[in-house]
Amino acid sequence: MKVTLIHPPVYINKNGLTALRPSLPLGLAYIAAVLRNDKHDIHVVDALGAAPEQMIPDGDIWRLGLTPEEIIARIPADTKAIGVTSMWSYSWPIVRELLQKLRAAFPKVAIVCGGEHFTAVPELSMQQAPIDFLVLGEGEETAVALFRALELGLDHTVIPGIAFRDAEGKIQNNPRRDRIQNVDEIPWPAWEYFDVEAYSSNRLVSGIYYGKTVPILATRGCPYQCTYCSSPNMWTTRWYAREPKDVLDEIESYVKTYGASNFPFQDLTAILKRDWVVEFCSEVERRGLKFTWQLPAGTRSEIIDEEVARLLVRSGCKSLNFAPESGSERTRKHMKKMLTDEKLFRAVRASVKAGLNVGAFFVLAYPTDEKEDMEATVRLAAKLGEAGIDDVSAGFFFPLPNTEITRQLEKEGKIVYDDAFLKLPIYVHNTFLSEDRKYNDHFTAKELTRWKYRVVRAFYFRSLLLRPSRWFRIAWNFVRGKETTKFESFLQETLRKLRLRKKKPVVRVAAPAAAAVKS
Repeated sequence: MKVTLIHPPVYINKNGLTALRPSLPLGLAYIAAVLRNDKHDIHVVDALGAAPEQMIPDGDIWRLGLTPEEIIARIPADTKAIGVTSMWSYSWPIVRELLQKLRAAFPKVAIVCGGEHFTAVPELSMQQAPIDFLVLGEGEETAVALFRALELGLDHTVIPGIAFRDAEGKIQNNPRRDRIQNVDEIPWPAWEYFDVEAYSSNRLVSGIYYGKTVPILATRGCPYQCTYCSSPNMWTTRWYAREPKDVLDEIESYVKTYGASNFPFQDLTAILKRDWVVEFCSEVERRGLKFTWQLPAGTRSEIIDEEVARLLVRSGCKSLNFAPESGSERTRKHMKKMLTDEKLFRAVRASVKAGLNVGAFFVLAYPTDEKEDMEATVRLAAKLGEAGIDDVSAGFFFPLPNTEITRQLEKEGKIVYDDAFLKLPIYVHNTFLSEDRKYNDHFTAKELTRWKYRVVRAFYFRSLLLRPSRWFRIAWNFVRGKETTKFESFLQETLRKLRLRKKKPVVRVAAPAAAAVKS
């Protein structure tokens, strides 16, 4: 059956003080792989890869990628099913518009959607858009079962892990499918359907741009239950790791096929078991491989000591981030963030000593934060600057759909699932916080904005004052267009946005190279 998979355009905040960038759609590439292996005829329309420089104003933010009309024009007329992904709820207004136009253009073609947004708010999504089926949670096995049922006319109502409309038009949620335990059996992402070069050359990568980039997923899920995180709903609290040898086989294939040299691990919690990390790093050295890898998401700190940090560096790891989120033990307790300062600083000292680029994430204005909690965060930021880490990211709290803290805020009457709520993450790194985007009753938005800059100032004052050579490195790398820290990534991304505003958009017609296939 001919299946068209779509990676929609996304919103970007041209004024956001952040280095965050969209990247290759890892989840959709996995779905493309399993459907390809199930003998479907796969066609992909990647709105970002096809138009990585097309920025279209949309109020106070911008849309990046193909327009809905340009996407529809690229869909084969004989396609039998359309699959659309949406990782982030903040892009829902764009995706909803696309789905409505897809239905008008293909009234008899089944529309199937999947990803974290749809898993978080299935009823809202199906109420607001003409969707036939949703794939909920981990998608590979469910997608294979559903698209096979659509092809053969089988009974889809018994398939676990989907939502659909019954004969009366009511939305039906089937029980979720069990997680895939043997993750080594999942085929590698089908990057042959995507323009890897378009993403890399435009620095649309997660983490720091160290060269030609392809993302990697070495583990799935997270055993923790942080109140603000979507993982417990999307992945449950099960964590499964691939065999290090299989991960490295995949990396080697991308080195040969694409000339890739940089691999951001997009795992929720990559560093969890010491034995796994040691085996992975040792296997890199045994094979004599030379590449760069990094952990751009906030990873755990418990197992990182001086020995592990040295192994990370020897195996090519350049950068990692920790996520203390707050300097307040009280706030962390509310977040269910199982982290202590002792464990954090042991890992920080070891990582800095080994020569890793280290960053830290903070969430400010969590609903329970009071003055003493914010003061504790300022103190922790200062101590991290003194300890020698390179970067700090201080963003305002935003509630993600269907997380524990969001459900609590709903009970308090503070959440309305409208577009303004869903789009909150776009503004988390704005220069100033506005009253309509805060969920903390102990401060005004102006006061919280001042706290944010106190945190950032406390960190960079000590980081740069104690290490003045960093000023010269930052300036020299900026001139050369090079990134070695997230702050330098922010400078390069800001420069790119300025160029794109003045540049005529480029829509690519690409024929990506064939990728190595794991069947």
